[in-house]
Amino acid sequence: MFTLNQNFSILLEPFLKKWVYNWIEEFTGCRPLLHLLNRKINYMKKPILIVAALLAISLFSNKVSAQAAAPAAGSGDVVATMATSDNYNVAGMLARVAGLSGTLDAAGPYTVFAPTNEAFGKLSATKADSLAKDPAKLATVLKYHVVSGKYTKADIIKALSASKDRKVELKTLDGQNVTLSVVGGKLQLADDHGNTALVTAFDLPASNGVVHGLDAVLDTK
Repeated sequence: MFTLNQNFSILLEPFLKKWVYNWIEEFTGCRPLLHLLNRKINYMKKPILIVAALLAISLFSNKVSAQAAAPAAGSGDVVATMATSDNYNVAGMLARVAGLSGTLDAAGPYTVFAPTNEAFGKLSATKADSLAKDPAKLATVLKYHVVSGKYTKADIIKALSASKDRKVELKTLDGQNVTLSVVGGKLQLADDHGNTALVTAFDLPASNGVVHGLDAVLDTK
C-alpha cells in the first residue's frame, strides 16, 4: 500500500484542488458551489486536502466501474495504462498534468520506464516543489523516461546478450542517452549524468507500447 509522504504531497498539492473542484462539479453539477468552496479550500490542511482528493478519485472510479466493465489489459495507451495501474498511477496522472497525453497517445510505439509511486515519493522537497511549479520541467523529467520503440523484457534480454559489452543504449524522447545494463544481477537504467535506477517490474502492456517500473526518478539536472 502506497503512503503519501510530505515531499510527495508538495508535488501533488497544486493538482489536488483542481481534482476536488472537478469532482464536485461532476457529481453535483453545481459550479456556483465551487466558487463558494474556493475561499475555504485554501485553508484546508494538506492531509485533509489529500484525503478529499483521493476520496473523490475513489468515488469517481466506482461510478465509472458501475457504468462499464474495466478495459482489457493493453487496450489503453501508455498514459491511460499507467493511470489505471496501482503501481504507476502517479506517473500517469503527472503525464496528463504535464500535457504529455497528446504526445504519448500517438501510435508510437513507446517504451516507458516509469518510476513507481514509491519512487516519486522519494523525491526531495526541493525537487518536488520545483516540478509542481513548472509543468514544462515536469514534462522534461517524464520524457526522460520514455524511448521510442517497444522493448519488452525478452527484447531487452536478447539485445543485452547480443551486445559485446552487455549494454544497450537507447535515446529518450528528448534525444538524451540512457543505458541498460545488468549490475549485481539486476537490470539498471543509467544516464550520462551518473543517475541510475533499477528496473523492478516488466511488461505492463499498452495499446501503443509497454511500461516497465523503476525504483527511482532519473534527475535531468
